[in-house]
Amino acid sequence: MASSSSTASSGTAARGASSGAVRVRRQLPTSPWLFAAPGLLVVGIFILYPFVSTLVNAFTDRRTLIPGEFVGLANFRELLHDEMFWIGLRNSTLYVLGVVPALVLLPLLLALLVQKNIPGIAFFRSAFYTPVVASIVVVGLIWVWLLDERGLVNSLLETIGVGRIGFLSDQWLLLLSAMAVTVWKGLGYYMIIYLAALANVPRELHEAASVDGAGAFRRFLTVTVPAVRSTMVLVGALSSVAAFKVFSEVYLMAGPDGGPAGEDTTLVMLVQRTGTGLTGRVGYASAISVVVFVVTVALMLLVLRADRKEDA
Repeated sequence: MASSSSTASSGTAARGASSGAVRVRRQLPTSPWLFAAPGLLVVGIFILYPFVSTLVNAFTDRRTLIPGEFVGLANFRELLHDEMFWIGLRNSTLYVLGVVPALVLLPLLLALLVQKNIPGIAFFRSAFYTPVVASIVVVGLIWVWLLDERGLVNSLLETIGVGRIGFLSDQWLLLLSAMAVTVWKGLGYYMIIYLAALANVPRELHEAASVDGAGAFRRFLTVTVPAVRSTMVLVGALSSVAAFKVFSEVYLMAGPDGGPAGEDTTLVMLVQRTGTGLTGRVGYASAISVVVFVVTVALMLLVLRADRKEDA
């Protein structure tokens, strides 16, 4: 009797375990989606929906308080004859050409300087990274105060007899000043990326190059650059997209009007100026946003294609 009862209880336990396993197996396909649901919901609401809405609005004449109607390619045809659009495209392109080479090379040199473990180097690493964590609004206002006609820089220039320079009143100097702020703020961020890449460069390569008589500059060109080339491509892609979509630096230094006669307006500033307000042309601003999206994707593809050609 005891053996039969134990056999029955063990059979019941086995059936319970098997049924529990079946329930677990049935729950497994859906449980990952439950964990991912909050993130997917955020992505859908704040990324996918605005993206699709922008694409749809680009083909309408929608305004802020008016739904608008389908107008086809009318907004894009208007872009071709809009002088401000071409000014914004010119400035955004110049921004990429001026900022990207500096953000690809200077952080690498900075990373080489702070790579060695010497006393006090941690302080300099933190100091170089401080602008990254600072608010762009605070950074912009500080540079405006420094470069203003009555600011510190012009006061020093006047003291040494050079005279005051209109950093914020001249069209090209203002754009160059904004580029300098972007480079200054981004140095620390890309420096950290390069430091991670330099840590994976075998020390034996530098030692072998030194034995062959290569100096520091030659070792940089023949050992360091090839070893971190993929990282340089990554930095170039990230910085080019960020530079083409620049807004805060130019907006803070040039003002909402985009500098003298709007000559320093960028494409993203034009989107903000055109599509906001009670009478904002949301459809037209969406068309400009689509152009910005297409150009940034093209920049990424060009950088990646250049990297693949170099590998080949």
